[in-house]
Order: sequence, then structure tokens, then C-alpha cells
Amino acid sequence: MNWIIQLLRIVIHIKGLIAIIVYHLMFSKLKFKGRVVFKSVPTILLLNDSEIILEDKVVLNSSNFGYHINMFKSVKLLADGMNAKILIGKNSRIHGSCIHAQNKIVIGENCLIAANCQIMDSNAHLLEMLNPENRINTIDAPKEITIGNNVWIGTGSIILPGTCIGDGTVISANSVVKGNVPAKCLYGGNPAKLIKQY
Repeated sequence: MNWIIQLLRIVIHIKGLIAIIVYHLMFSKLKFKGRVVFKSVPTILLLNDSEIILEDKVVLNSSNFGYHINMFKSVKLLADGMNAKILIGKNSRIHGSCIHAQNKIVIGENCLIAANCQIMDSNAHLLEMLNPENRINTIDAPKEITIGNNVWIGTGSIILPGTCIGDGTVISANSVVKGNVPAKCLYGGNPAKLIKQY
């Protein structure tokens, strides 16, 4: 039985290595600053001269095998605004979550982003309350997201445009986060608020 488990791990590793090679050939502005690990195959797309930088020891986990909760989809990195940028710092791990930048999303070092999170710097459309039938034709202005070092974002959380999360903070599962979040605190809920400051 152990040899089957080892074989499955090898297959996942090989799929990840192939994905790294293919994406590296497809996108000149997908940059690896050291050894990066793909567990299975993420979805990566760069448009409009955008850039994605993955620092040393970043792990993009798109495999449910061995992961402690159910992951609904693979990791998705989408940078599609003009000159948009996604930067993921050293030793950070992203599990089955979506990161969508139309402007800029910076994730610090040693971060844990659990499965099924959504991190997006744009809402895609304006509220248009005076003319809601026109909402579908609108595009909002993106607002940069910054996630500090050593941040843990719990499963199913949504990080909205313009959010800045301080170093060492934990975002509880299924939170909807917007605005400035202090360092070294437990923060959560919908809408998310300060639960405990350390």
C-alpha cells in the first residue's frame, strides 16, 4: 500500500514539473526566483503585458491528495489588467485558491492560503445603483492588495480590493475582508472584524 501512495506522489510531482516547463515556455513574464513547486497543474494566465513573480520555495498546490480539506479547484493565477502584477513571497503556500490581479497583488513571505479562497483587486463592475441595467457594461477601478509576511488566510475567505493585511495575522475561515487589517491579530467574519489582538 505504501508504494502506491509513493507512486501517486511521484505522479503529482511529475505533473507539476511538466506544468512549470509549459507555463515557463508560454509566458516570458512568469518569473521564478528560485525553486518553485507545483503540486499537480495550476491554471495560470497572463495578459496585457502583466507579470507574475514566484519567489523561492513557493508552493502552488492543486492536488487534493494528502491535503486535509477538500479543494474545489486548482490554484488559479490570473493577471489580466494592463501591466498587472502578482508577487508571491518566499516559502508561501497557496492551496486551490484564485488570485486575480488587474492592478497589483503582493503576498508576503511564509504565508498560508488555504483552499477555496478568492483574492481579487477588482470587483469587475460598478454598483450603478442609479442605472442598474447598465451595470453589466461597467468596469470598476482596481485597488491594490497587500498581504504581509506570515499571514494565514483560512479556507473559503474572500479578500476584496484595497485590502492590506498586516504581518502575522490570521484570517478565520469563510471571512470577507476589506480595508486595513492590523498585524498579529485574529480577524474574521462577514464582514470581517477584529476578534483578538496579540
